[in-house]
Amino acid sequence: MRRLYFLMPDMSVTHNLVNELLLSHVEERHIFVIAKAGTPMEDLPEATFLQKSDFIPALERGMTLGAATGMVCGLVSMALSPPGLVIGGGAVLAIGIAGAGVGSLMSSMVGISIPSSRLEKFEEAVNQGEVLLLVDVDRTRVEEIEALVQKHYPQADIEGTEPMVPPFP
Repeated sequence: MRRLYFLMPDMSVTHNLVNELLLSHVEERHIFVIAKAGTPMEDLPEATFLQKSDFIPALERGMTLGAATGMVCGLVSMALSPPGLVIGGGAVLAIGIAGAGVGSLMSSMVGISIPSSRLEKFEEAVNQGEVLLLVDVDRTRVEEIEALVQKHYPQADIEGTEPMVPPFP
């Protein structure tokens, strides 16, 4: 999946584009709208904390660093274990998994409280009244969706794509 970013001039154009996307077989659960605080969203799919915060990137970083730290700790404990105490590969793997869990938990708790670094460049435009539309589509449909937006709404700013969207949000 790829995440497409579109800056729309106002809510009515955004509403029309969302309808066009739905008619083009983009599921509503893959469409997210971010507008200035206090803007009535009506029936538009509003972005959740998963899209507005750094939760997912923090989770990924924490899991990676936690697993690496756990594996190193497991290997060190295996090398420095006293005679008679045998620490095998299973224990090292378990310590690595535990490290990944702890790293994920700690970093995601921090990430949920930080605004998304991916959305920073759109903050000023959204505060001035523009509407940011995030659309997750299969990589084979990126050009098709961008062409649809350009054809029907030439006033929309196509802000590019994000390389990969995690499958679970």
